[in-house]
Amino acid sequence: MDIKALISNLQDFYVLSIRGLAGMVRRPFYWRDTLEQMDYAGAGSLPIILIVSLFVGMALSLQLTAELARLGLKMYTGKIVGISVIRELGPVVAALVFTGRVGAGMASELGLMVLGHQVDTLRVFGVDPMKKLVTPRIASSLVMLPALTIIGDAVSLLGGYYIAVFVSHQSGTLYWSSIRRELIFENVFAGALKPFIFGYLIACICCYTGLSTRGGARGLRRSTTRAVVTSIVMIIVADFVLTRILLYVLGFSI
Repeated sequence: MDIKALISNLQDFYVLSIRGLAGMVRRPFYWRDTLEQMDYAGAGSLPIILIVSLFVGMALSLQLTAELARLGLKMYTGKIVGISVIRELGPVVAALVFTGRVGAGMASELGLMVLGHQVDTLRVFGVDPMKKLVTPRIASSLVMLPALTIIGDAVSLLGGYYIAVFVSHQSGTLYWSSIRRELIFENVFAGALKPFIFGYLIACICCYTGLSTRGGARGLRRSTTRAVVTSIVMIIVADFVLTRILLYVLGFSI
């Protein structure tokens, strides 16, 4: 891809991102489409979020317990699990699962609509595809990914509790009190901000890639794969950038 095409694609992506977000405050509002997308993104993703989050919390607690026991510091398991899940692992794991299920679905659905000329049909009837197709998906991602992250965090902490108490034979009261002490503004704010950024990125990337689909079934496969891979990379990059900014803004010394 030459520089000209890259700049053109970036420009189109920024336009879609801004117009899709601005559509949330401009009429007409497609409430039915937004609720359908929320149901698909939220309720449909809940079971896999629960399973993945549970085992992530259990694996993290198991590994920490094994390492801290060698140093005689098992009492800090709850503290480290709480910080790790709330600030980092919870938002990132939920976003990656969301990308694999919801992001891929967005890209493939919109790509199929492009190949079937349904997007062109909307334009013929005077319907703005950005308002009808992109805005509901951005809105659903901004609402449902933070909600799924909160649920996933709670399940991860429960998984850590199971390992700490029933496998490592630690005090459950100490575990939860350690986590409660870490529920300070800095940790909660960092863990709450990231899902909104991740959800917006996932929705914009997958919608743009889906609407850019060309070349039949093979092109649909390429665009869906590109949407998922790009979203995963951007989640990891955005997580690092946000973590660095938040550590600086919130006054943590490095």
